[in-house]
Formats: sequence, C-alpha cells, structure tokens
Amino acid sequence: MSEIQSTKEMPTKYDPKETEGKWYAYWLEGEYFKAERAAGKTPYTIVIPPPNVTGNLHIGHALNNTLQDILIRTKRMQGFDALWLPGMDHAGIATQARVEGMLKNEGTSRYDLGREKFVEKVWEWKDKYADIIRQQWSKMGLSLDYSRERFTLDEGLSNAVREVFVRLYEKGLIYRGAYIINWDPQTRTALSDIEVEYKEVKGALYHLRYPLKDGSGHIEVATTRPETMLGDTAVAVHPEDERYKDLIGKTVILPIVGREIKIVADDYVDKEFGSGAVKITPAHDPNDFELGNRHQLEQILVMDETGKMNENAGLYQGLDRFECRKKIVKDLQEQGVCFKIEEHIHQVGHSERSGAVVEPYLSTQWFVKMGPLAEEAIRRQKEEQAVAFVPDRFEKIYLHWIENIRDWCISRQLWWGHRIPAWYCTDCGEMTVSREDIHSCPKCESEKLEQDTDVLDTWFSSALWPFSTLGWPEQTEDMKHFYPTDVLVTGYDIIFFWVARMIFTAHEFTDQNPFKNVLITGLVRDAEGRKMSKSLGNGVDPMEVIDQYGADAMRFMLATGNTPGNDQRFRWERVEAARNFANKIWNASRFALMNLEGFTIEDIDLSGPLGTTDKWILTRLNETIQEVTRLLEQFEFGEAGRTLYNFIWDDLCDWYIEMAKPHLYGEDAAAKRTTQSVLSHVLEQTLRLLHPFMPFITEEIWQHLPHQGASITVAEWPKVNDHLHFPDSVKQMGLLMDVIRNVRNIRAEMNVPLSKKIELMIKPTSEEAQHLLQQGEEYIRRFCNPEKLEISLALTTPDKVVSAVVTGAEIYLPLAGLIDLDKEIARLEKEAENLQKEVERVEKKLSNQGFLAKAPEQVVEEERAKGRDYQEKLDAVKARIVELKS
Repeated sequence: MSEIQSTKEMPTKYDPKETEGKWYAYWLEGEYFKAERAAGKTPYTIVIPPPNVTGNLHIGHALNNTLQDILIRTKRMQGFDALWLPGMDHAGIATQARVEGMLKNEGTSRYDLGREKFVEKVWEWKDKYADIIRQQWSKMGLSLDYSRERFTLDEGLSNAVREVFVRLYEKGLIYRGAYIINWDPQTRTALSDIEVEYKEVKGALYHLRYPLKDGSGHIEVATTRPETMLGDTAVAVHPEDERYKDLIGKTVILPIVGREIKIVADDYVDKEFGSGAVKITPAHDPNDFELGNRHQLEQILVMDETGKMNENAGLYQGLDRFECRKKIVKDLQEQGVCFKIEEHIHQVGHSERSGAVVEPYLSTQWFVKMGPLAEEAIRRQKEEQAVAFVPDRFEKIYLHWIENIRDWCISRQLWWGHRIPAWYCTDCGEMTVSREDIHSCPKCESEKLEQDTDVLDTWFSSALWPFSTLGWPEQTEDMKHFYPTDVLVTGYDIIFFWVARMIFTAHEFTDQNPFKNVLITGLVRDAEGRKMSKSLGNGVDPMEVIDQYGADAMRFMLATGNTPGNDQRFRWERVEAARNFANKIWNASRFALMNLEGFTIEDIDLSGPLGTTDKWILTRLNETIQEVTRLLEQFEFGEAGRTLYNFIWDDLCDWYIEMAKPHLYGEDAAAKRTTQSVLSHVLEQTLRLLHPFMPFITEEIWQHLPHQGASITVAEWPKVNDHLHFPDSVKQMGLLMDVIRNVRNIRAEMNVPLSKKIELMIKPTSEEAQHLLQQGEEYIRRFCNPEKLEISLALTTPDKVVSAVVTGAEIYLPLAGLIDLDKEIARLEKEAENLQKEVERVEKKLSNQGFLAKAPEQVVEEERAKGRDYQEKLDAVKARIVELKS
C-alpha cells in the first residue's frame, strides 16, 4: 500500500474499542502469527506457561503474557522464524475442585455421577473456559500461533506422558511404595512438598507423662498433635543422653490405649530440646516414619482419608481430628497424663489448593526417585551449558532446592487427569505398567484387570511442556526446528513446581536444556503492596482494565512497571498515564498526517540537505533504535519502554514536531518536502519500535502512514542507519534546547507570558558554543520570543538581570519589567545550594576506592565530566549572586 488513507479516517480521539478487535481479526486472517518452519530462518521459540482451565486470567497472566508478546513480536520483526506456542493446563486438583463445587451447588456430587460421567462434566467445563481464555488472549493482543495450540490432556501430550512414565518405571526411577506423604483431607488426595504452604499458627504444646511398665516412674514427652498419640509405637531418646541411659530398652504403657511400647535410642533425637524424649508415630510423621523403619516399629494409622479417627482410635473413632484433639486432651488431663499446656507459635502446613491443614499420612503412592535426575541437572548447571536465569540470583534458589530435593510423590486420588498406566490382575496379583491399554494379564492371561484409579500430579505433564507440545516422543519437523526453546517467562513462585521439573525432565528425555533463558517476573501487587487475593477483594481483572483504557495502555503500564524478578504495584494512575501516552502518539500522528496529505512512500527523500533539527531527530532515532534493541535483548522491558516514552514524548512530539511547523507551513517547497520526509520516516520507524509494546494503536496509525507491506506485525525491525547519523547535531540541539527550556522556565517563574516580548542576552562559553547558538538562532527566536536577541562571547552583562547557567552558555534577561531583585538572589542561592550538593555527591563518589576499582573507566570518566560541569555551573551562579548583591 503506497498511498496513505484519508486523514478523515483518523478520528480526533483514539478509541481502543473501535480499533483493537478489528486488527486482531485482521492479523488472524493474514496468519501473521503462524511460524513458517522456514529452512533459511533462525527459529525463536517461546511456549506459553499454560494457564489453568479453572477460570479467567488474572493480572499476573497479563504481565507474563505481555512480556512474552513483546519478545515474540520483536523477534518476528527481526526476521526470526518466531513461534509462540499457546496451550492450557488441565490443572487436576484445582479444576476438579471447581467442578465439584459446581455440582454441590446443583445438589449432587461426583460420586452420584460416577467417574466416567464426572469426567465428561469436567471436559464441558474445560471447553467453556478454554474459549474464555482464548477470548482474553485476543483482547490482550497476543500474537499466538493458534494452529499449534495444545492441551495437557490432548491425545499427543497424553501419549508423551505415558511414554515418560513407562521409561522412568523401566529405569527404576518410578516406584510404588508406602510412605509418609502430605495428605489433604478435604480433597482426599496426596500433595507434593511444594503444594504445601506453611503458615504461622498460634497453637499449643502439650506435655505428657508416659508411665513405665515396671512402675518405677514415667518419661515426659511433648507434642502439638496429641490425637496422634493413639498411633505411638515407641518413645525415642538420644543414645548419649545420660538421663535415659538406664531406660533404653524398657517399656512404657501408652495412656488411654494401654499398648506397651519400647523406649529406643536414636541419633535423630535432639537431647537439648524439651525433655530430650520424643513420642514416635511412624504412620503420622515423616521423621518418625524414617526412625520407625530403622527400628522395625509397627505403623498404626489412626485416621481415615477424610481426617476422621478410624477404628485404631478406639473410643475416638468417627471424631474429626480436631474434635478428637479437644476430647483426648480433656481425658489426658483428668488422668493426670497431660500436666502442662503451653502456648506455641509454629509453622503448620496447609494445602495450597483447598486451604485445609495438611496431615502427614502413611499411604501407598507412586514416586519419582529424584536423586539421579537431580544429580544430572546439578552437574549440567554447574559444569556444562547452564540455563541462564534472569536475574541470575534465582539460579542459587533453583540449585538450593534441587540439591535438597526429596522423592516426588506423583499420584493423586482424583478422577480428572492422566490416569496412571498400571493394571492389576485380580487373579494372580501381577502389576503391569504399559504404554498401551492392556486387556489381559501378561503373566496368567486373565482378563480380570483393574487399572490404577489414581491420576498423575498435574506438574508431571507440565514438566514435559517444552518438548511434548512440539510432538515428542516423535521426532516431528517442529521438534527438529523449534526445540530447544529460547526463553521461558514465569513467576518466581513456580521455580520449584515447574521450572526445575522441566529442566531435569528435558535432560532425561531430550539430552538438552528445554530453554536457553528463564526470565523470572515478580508478582503484581495492589497499590499498598499486598498480594492480590479473593479474601482481600483487591484483585484486578485485566479485562476491566482493557474495557476502560484499552489493551495498549494496560500492556505499556505493565511492561514499564517491570524489572526482572521484582514485584510491582498496580496503580490506576499509571494506567491513565499510559493511556495519556497513547493519546499523545495519536494526536502527534494526526498532526503529521494532516501535513502529509497526498504524500506517498515514493516521495520520501532523505538524500537532500538536512537542517539541524532533521539531523538531530534522525540521530536520536538511531540512538533510540540501538538502545531499545539492546535493552530488549537483556530483557529490560521497563527501561526499553521508558526509552521509547522519552523519545516519543519529548524529542519527537515536544521538540521536533514543534520545530518542524515553520517548514511545514512555509513557502519553501524543498524545505517542506525534506521535513515531510523526515517526519514520515521517523514516525513510521518509531511506530515499529513501539509495536511490540502497543500493537493495536501502532497498527492503526501505521496503516495511515506512507508504508510498504500489509501489516506492521511483519514489518522489518528498525536498524541504525549510519548515513543518517549526525552526532554533532545532538550537541547543538542539546545546547539550543537547554537555552529555550531555561528561558521558558524563567518566564514561568516570573509570570511573563510567552506572548510578551523580552530582551534576551546569551553569553557562550566558547567559540564553538557561539557558532552552535548562532546556527540555531531561528529556533531561539521562535520559542523564546525575544524583541532583542544578543549572542556574544564579549557580552557585557547589565547590572540588573535574571540569569540561568547551562552547559555551554550563560543566559541573561534584563530585570526591567520582569522580576524582584531580592527574589532573584534567593532563587540563585537556592540553585547554588542544589549545585553544591551535586558537586559534593560526585566528589564523594570519586573518592570511593571501591567505586573506582569496580566501575568501568567510561563510567568513572562520565562522573568526572559531571563533576566538572556542576562546578562550572556553580561558579557561574555564585559569580552572578555576587554581581547582583553588589
């Protein structure tokens, strides 16, 4: 498209609702988001962290997805074969809980429906919320390749899950066994260690006396969970504890139950803590379980899966565990067994999913043996090509966790998820693990088979996401071309849940890192810094933000509020500021288009003579291209956004467009054509730079400008043009802008309107500065409105003037009709005070030996230059104060 559309098609005010849906449909129709798998192109791959199909996306998703979209749009424009693969997670416990809640409201339950019908209901839920999530992705403007969308329970990923399970089982890295696990009595399922949230709870420490069988006394123990004493099978002491040396091997009588239990010696016991003796409940405590195995102790479960006391609890059978606690304490007090109760603040595990207090519980579960997998992941991270964490401090957190990892409990007592591919023969008892469903026992050929009723932990399938989504275990063309991926963008809260598991799984099954970089984002908190939650009612719906301000404003606000790894606060005024930025761009573009009527791409000519302002804005464009590109490569989205903001708002809109008006309105056709060419070129290139941040408004404006191509989405990323780079112009414009800015500031301070003519005197500090100022005299006259202008090295300063000092010049405005002399002296003294502080700050920095030793020479030299500049200004201000006072 070579000629711009009519400016009448651009309304006076930008309306996101009129623009966003139209362009997203256009992009999808043009298949601009579809990766080509082109042989000559370098691939760049991101797999989206799959949102759970439990409900709507939240503001954290909006941040995470915005950053990924900025990366993928940039890389697409840079010529990479850019794939952003979308998908969703079945989210076992979370989704099942939501559907069960829905059924409860309808007066029924999953048990009423049965497994097959219940799973059908969950699929209906999934289809509904998957559609909602896709709509939300589109409203956010995400450039996802929907032709490759995946779901963790789709056929291909299910095959990958089975393949991984069977291979790990065949290598002895998956096993089934009785173990103390974290049990959620509310959802009735096992939890992995990292699905447990520890909260500080005000509880109690109960001190109990267990009588010795021989009647010679008692031994004191303490517990925070007295209900578990019903399952005690020993009391343990340290073998070197002199107090209990003669009691080791003796028997105590367990109160209430009457069971005889041994006193055993074990190094696990801390003889300095409490009485130095501890009750041992192997079926209800992970440490007791390990100790019990060492001493061949009986394992007695005293609770059922719902958290109620079972038949082993005797009189307390059927009571809820917390009701039992109250009753058993009362009974123990009456018997004189519980002789002291202390208030005790301690950390108690809660289910991340349901919020229920987690019960350590002896259960037969499936586990991944983590030792060999973790060792390989650690070795690769330390000795070979490491995954780069951004910021790098998160690498230590990752390594610390994986170095202290326990075996991973992967079975869940749910109906929604990947069912464990193990079958049990009811005739001979044989267990068979298989990639395919089996219908007869391989050992006895009986057809009486039952598949394991448990499903796999959601994170088991999520751990395969970077390669299963590309077709693994088949060596598909996508797998060959797009794997390994380039970057994973995720929050620090799931480094353990997900990132670590993806890394060691990829090592085991692809012999590669799953991604080159892991970019860690922080949380989006509320304006007071609190974590957003339903209980506080402080959550922000990104769709509401978009409805009010548009997707571009939300995206720009989130991106510029972000520094890698750190939390940010959501403030509505920041969204408004981003919206105002969009309006600034819109208004500037409308002005440009009104002055480009009939101007086509063929008319752009930058080969002719260029003015100072033209050279300056073209040079600043080059600098901005270089800086934004560099910052995005370093994942510094906030700094890249701020660099663009400053260039667009200050340099382009406030300075260049204003300085271009005389040429655009003037009679000189050649000057006008040059200005039109520069304005059109700079604006078009700037829109390309801004496009990854604000895709909708940039496409809308770009389509009106002279351009080539069907969409800015696939336009080439701007490159520095050495032929249009004029470093001297930056110095000249810097001086001119400083002079104009200071004169205008003086006018504002003195309440002198711009329409009132003034006398302006400028004393350059060098011949070079004088030459630069004289070249820019037309701009000084236009923007300062002097009746009389004098620029001279030999300037004789009048007695009564108001002044300002800039790098390269001193500015004087005769006081007549302008100011009060005393006020001007006070103003200068305040300015001198501020400059003195800056001088002292630089001197302090330069006297710091640590700074001088560590900082690059360029940085040190920049500080020295700042110090000289501040000192020069301070000397000039002090001299002026002396002059005025005399």
